[in-house]
Amino acid sequence: MQANKLKVLAAAVAMALPLAANAESNIALTPPTGTMTTNARVNINVVIPRFLFLQVGTGTLLANNAAIDTVTFNVPVANVGDGTPVTGTGGNLTNGQVTVRLIGNVGDVNLGATAALLTNGTGETIPWSQINVATAGGATHPTIGGTAASFTATARVVNVNGSWTYGYLNNATPAEGTYSSQITYTATSL
Repeated sequence: MQANKLKVLAAAVAMALPLAANAESNIALTPPTGTMTTNARVNINVVIPRFLFLQVGTGTLLANNAAIDTVTFNVPVANVGDGTPVTGTGGNLTNGQVTVRLIGNVGDVNLGATAALLTNGTGETIPWSQINVATAGGATHPTIGGTAASFTATARVVNVNGSWTYGYLNNATPAEGTYSSQITYTATSL
């Protein structure tokens, strides 16, 4: 009895499978003369993930990267505080220059920058106003600790590929030492 039930069930499944696997189809039946028309449809879905990608410095497009580049300004003793701009060393593009990529499909994006003051570890500081950032490729730089840079999306997509070149203005005479800090850039969809 159990074997008969299994045979009947197997036969039913075998008959249903070809029907379940078939796409839509139609047949046109008309008299032997004249034009015949029929149609069938297929649904197509393309699933695009929502994403926001920010790269400042070393990195691979649309991949996570833990590397943090360093830009260093070595001020010649003869020029300390005389207003002669100092070009940086380091950065993934060298000479104080870094790659900037901001890509996303989330609409308009704001880019902010926060950082502690540049300090030599003994209490002396250099204000961020002494650091100049030249931009290229539409990669607007935000004010550190201030106004965010805004990027307007086209069809909800922002795609900025450019660079920033950091420079030291050298308009003050600070105490000796290596002044350090780290800038954190944050991209936020609006």
